[in-house]
Amino acid sequence: MYANTVAVVTGASRGLGRALAGQLLAGGATVITLARGSSPELAEAADRHGARLQQLTADLSDASSIETAAGLISAALPAGAARYLLINNAGTLDPVSLAEGLFDAQAIQRAFNVNVSAAMVLTAAFLRSAPKEADLRIVNISSGAGRRTNAGWAVYCATKAALDLYTRVLAEENPGLRVASLAPGVVDTDMQAHIRSSDRAQFPDLDRFIQLHEQGQLASPESTASRILHHVISDRFGHEILDDIRNYDSPTQP
Repeated sequence: MYANTVAVVTGASRGLGRALAGQLLAGGATVITLARGSSPELAEAADRHGARLQQLTADLSDASSIETAAGLISAALPAGAARYLLINNAGTLDPVSLAEGLFDAQAIQRAFNVNVSAAMVLTAAFLRSAPKEADLRIVNISSGAGRRTNAGWAVYCATKAALDLYTRVLAEENPGLRVASLAPGVVDTDMQAHIRSSDRAQFPDLDRFIQLHEQGQLASPESTASRILHHVISDRFGHEILDDIRNYDSPTQP
């Protein structure tokens, strides 16, 4: 399904990012990942499927590391593929706090680096380095938190809203580019576990997320990755710049 595709996936060492990278490898794509550490599971998947995998390491909370990562991605992109795909998936929820407690400027800056700055800088590297004649597609993994308020998530909501608006500007500047800021829904990842460990005094909506988990209403990373990739390679992708994967049927449905 992904033959003759080169895909770059950030935040690929676990959760949704790892599921996305693994399914791309299984489908025959050449995959370049970017995360704080390498994934033995992805290395094993590449060997099993005979796929090409390059795992790059970087701390996207650090500005200089983002710039280094951009250079590594530019150098790693091979020529000659028909489709080039960038999935800016890396993200952080922290710091979680009511507005009156947001005193740590460095923590806030780290969140903006991971959730916004990294996507912007890596996209610039991708657009400079991928062949202009190829089918270029960019997915910025957003969140419903960027489109509605959540008490205690001022930083997370602000970064995802910034990512959404950046994606709209990117689309306006590049009318031939297929790009979307895509909310994946509520996925059963380490981030959800982190949410459930939040201090209720700083995150008043805690009980709702606990109930979602207890009632089995969290989507698996694998099923969400499948839906995202099925959509991304379809002709519909990019028609909605601010998008939500829950608006589309699962690929297993008729």
